[in-house]
Amino acid sequence: MAEENGGAPQVRMSVLAQFVRDMSFENVVAQKSISGTDVQPDIQVAVSLDARKRRVEHQFEIVTKYKVTSKNKANGDMLFLLEVDYGGVFHVEGVPEDQMHPFLLIECPRMLFPFVRRIISDVTRDGGFPPLNIDTVDFLALYRQKMARRAQAQAVAN
Repeated sequence: MAEENGGAPQVRMSVLAQFVRDMSFENVVAQKSISGTDVQPDIQVAVSLDARKRRVEHQFEIVTKYKVTSKNKANGDMLFLLEVDYGGVFHVEGVPEDQMHPFLLIECPRMLFPFVRRIISDVTRDGGFPPLNIDTVDFLALYRQKMARRAQAQAVAN
């Protein structure tokens, strides 16, 4: 491996594959024949991440899970529910072991985000709603929240 910057290993990352692991879209408006005149959508997006090492050296599978709910602000009725598990297989080298976990849960999802954002937009449009372009996800903040929850749970357990 090439050494740069005073002996620090060069980080190499490549996306080997991207895929939809699971997807579900439920158009409640169409099912219940809700009138569109009194609908004021309130959209919530929940994101979770999962990473695991694959059997091949330097390969990791990252899955980003998005749950998008849209409810009517006026009465709280569900308008639609979209769940997408979007994954990627990454080849990662040169990342120190103590930095691998944050790298996998921050940098890799950043690479996948534009593609899953497009899927969410297309599915909501094809489902009969205006295309939903979700805001950029701050994966660093998401990682920090996850680590804080983990530390808190560990402190409670001790």
